[in-house]
Amino acid sequence: MPNSNKTYIAELKNNVGRQVTLSGWLYNSRASGKIQFLIIRDGTGLCQCIVEKAKVADELFSRLKRLGQESSLTITGTVRADERSVGGYELTVTDAKIVSPTTDYPITPKSHGTDFLLKHRHLHLRSQRQWCIGKIRHTIIDAIRRFFNDNGFILIDTPIITATAGEDLQSLFEVDYFGSPLHLTQTGQLHVESAAMSFGKVYCFGPTFRAEKSKTRRHLTEFWMVEPEVAFIDLDGLLELAENFVSFIAADVLQNNKSQLETLGVDSATLEKIKPPFYRLTYTKVADILTGQKTRDFLAQQLEELKNQKQQLETKIAELEKQQTGQLKQWQKDKIAAELIELRSTLGEVDTRIENNPKHAKLAAEFQWGKDLGGSDETIISQMHDKPVFVTHYPKEAKAFYMKTDRDEEGVVLNFDLLAPAGFGEIIGGSVREDDYDLLLARIAEYGLDVENYRWYLDLRKYGSVPHGGFGLGVERTVAWLTAEKHIRQCIAFPRLMDKIYI
Repeated sequence: MPNSNKTYIAELKNNVGRQVTLSGWLYNSRASGKIQFLIIRDGTGLCQCIVEKAKVADELFSRLKRLGQESSLTITGTVRADERSVGGYELTVTDAKIVSPTTDYPITPKSHGTDFLLKHRHLHLRSQRQWCIGKIRHTIIDAIRRFFNDNGFILIDTPIITATAGEDLQSLFEVDYFGSPLHLTQTGQLHVESAAMSFGKVYCFGPTFRAEKSKTRRHLTEFWMVEPEVAFIDLDGLLELAENFVSFIAADVLQNNKSQLETLGVDSATLEKIKPPFYRLTYTKVADILTGQKTRDFLAQQLEELKNQKQQLETKIAELEKQQTGQLKQWQKDKIAAELIELRSTLGEVDTRIENNPKHAKLAAEFQWGKDLGGSDETIISQMHDKPVFVTHYPKEAKAFYMKTDRDEEGVVLNFDLLAPAGFGEIIGGSVREDDYDLLLARIAEYGLDVENYRWYLDLRKYGSVPHGGFGLGVERTVAWLTAEKHIRQCIAFPRLMDKIYI
């Protein structure tokens, strides 16, 4: 092997005309006579490596031709710019070393079911789609930290095992803590409230747990959430903070993940619209929209569009299936097979939406003031808008005990949910917190909570109480929205679902 320093694929743009050595895995390959085309991945990108029989040893050419998908190797050659090539650069190979040959890699271009991919999640992470989502998730998490750190917030690490519930008691995971029943945290909010009384502006960032018996595409039992809390703030201040925060994240993804967005098929123009101000609706206005003619017309038009989309997909699938019966090279078969997987998956989603459309219409028409918004309600409202929508002032009976009641409008609280557009639904929930000791004590009792577990929380209202508030942003739902991924299980490396934990 030539004595070349290791180079990453992401650095090829700085090495045009130079000889470099890449270390990685064989993502795909095809041969055409005396030339082989090897697609190598190294964690930073993909690169096509061209191996000509006349330029390498016969034995090496033969071994590379037999090399299986995901075999590891180092490969040396000269960098050349080529816009037609994956990543825009390719390698003219002069030598290679096989580190570990692989055969029968289980994840092939053929269709695999959800259960199969979850069981092989440790390998599925190597797929291009999962790689792109993981890169964007990294950008989102980095942007979250930088936004708060650069705006004077202090990070507070809150406990995962706790005696207090912040949300629905029915969604708590109980753990045996040396003989005492405690719970995995649903939220770090109550604890960061106390820290806000010390530092003014704080946030916590970590895993949270919900024992909700839900199998929808929007639910995980373990997910990551960032929760800022600010002393001396009102609802308008929280809305401004939230829209600046979300806009900052979207801008960061646009700047740093352009190629990943293109690979995932995300229209960058939709993300360019994510700038303040966002749309603002009260809960009461949303209730009027859901039960009114606007929603009926919207869903009727949507149903017609879905039926047209279904017909187009079925036609395209039939055309590709016919092509499969012809004389094709293996790489052409693989390409068609991969395209069919995507088309059939999209068709399945369209069929589901067609089936759900009348159900959602019925739920919307029967919506009653006082109920919390359901997933289908959020989907309808968010589909009607091209950027995020704040829904504010929910009925107090539908929300958590700690939310401050609106002193000017009896029966509602000073809270908000932020709905991501295109049907992705809630990504943020937040509120002003009740800062009156007596009112908070009454709410705790009303919810049937053990007051003794909240003495410390009530102390915050006894000793220097101030108006304060915050919100929680779910990382996985934000990743799903910004990557246009329909299934939240794809937005974390190792998803925890109600009925599926494999590794």
